[in-house]
Amino acid sequence: MRLRDYVLRRLLLLIPVLLGVTMIVFGISHMVGDPVAAYVSERTSEDQIKQVIRQRGLDQPLYVQYVIYMGDLLKGDWGLTRSMGDRPVTDVIREFFPATLELTMVALVMMLVIGIPLGILSATRKDKIVDHLSRIFALSGVSMPVFWLGLLLLLVFYYYFQILGLPNLPGSGRIDPFIYPPFKPITGLYLIDSILEGRLDVFFDVLAHLILPAFVLGYHGVALITRMMRSSMLEVLRQDYITLARSKGLSEKVVIYRHALKNAMIPTITVAGLSFGSLLTGSPLTETVFAWPGIGRWAAGAILTTDFSAITGFTIVAAFVYVFANLIVDLVYAALDPRIRFQ
Repeated sequence: MRLRDYVLRRLLLLIPVLLGVTMIVFGISHMVGDPVAAYVSERTSEDQIKQVIRQRGLDQPLYVQYVIYMGDLLKGDWGLTRSMGDRPVTDVIREFFPATLELTMVALVMMLVIGIPLGILSATRKDKIVDHLSRIFALSGVSMPVFWLGLLLLLVFYYYFQILGLPNLPGSGRIDPFIYPPFKPITGLYLIDSILEGRLDVFFDVLAHLILPAFVLGYHGVALITRMMRSSMLEVLRQDYITLARSKGLSEKVVIYRHALKNAMIPTITVAGLSFGSLLTGSPLTETVFAWPGIGRWAAGAILTTDFSAITGFTIVAAFVYVFANLIVDLVYAALDPRIRFQ
């Protein structure tokens, strides 16, 4: 099977998965809260509520309501979020999602750039000082609470560095509000927008704001990738074809990076893909600690205010992100190992 056919087959398989997700969200929203609350506010009169019920078909059987619900989803009508002043849910998602996407991409790059080389180094230096240090580093990343790490980094790199007169990193937000002339984003991804507009001052300011929250958000993923890469590499290095490659007189660098790395990457890609899906749905703790205007912070506020339409919208976005993250992982699998396409 060619890669194109494999991709098409995987895309078709997404349809029933996404339909199942919407059915679950629809059912839970009806069991937990009042579906009318997604389309009205405290200022809505009784007559207007009755009109909404008729227009939305909320007095119809459940299967009819689901069909109407799917039609509203496809049209972009996801209800109103009370926690943001009765704004449409889709507008709030469009506003906050780019901030989380940018933070996630930087955190993912950090995870791969640090985790993969550290895992390889740990595997090739097994039971040596480098291996022990990398395992301590990975164990700390898995065990350390996110909010505690975020507050600790703010205390050191923002507060203490500022007191000592050292160059300190920004403490919160995405960008310095006093940048002049004012920065007008295009896509919502500030790093890309600053390059498109030729604003290097904005680019470096945004990058500085990203360092601490991206590290906090990605540290747990770095630890997982490091441990997985080490385990996979150790297993691959025991294989017969690696012994054969070494017996041919190939250098250790060629054996590791040309013969072993590609096969060891497959389990690591799984961890990276799942971590990407988790990060992209937003980390409420990280975004709250650093006052990051992302979708996770918005969802946390919606939960505290029992904003059902916002919670439902966030749940749908999170589900779609996980589904497409798994699709990307499958496609990377197929690119790394062509045998997967024929299974």
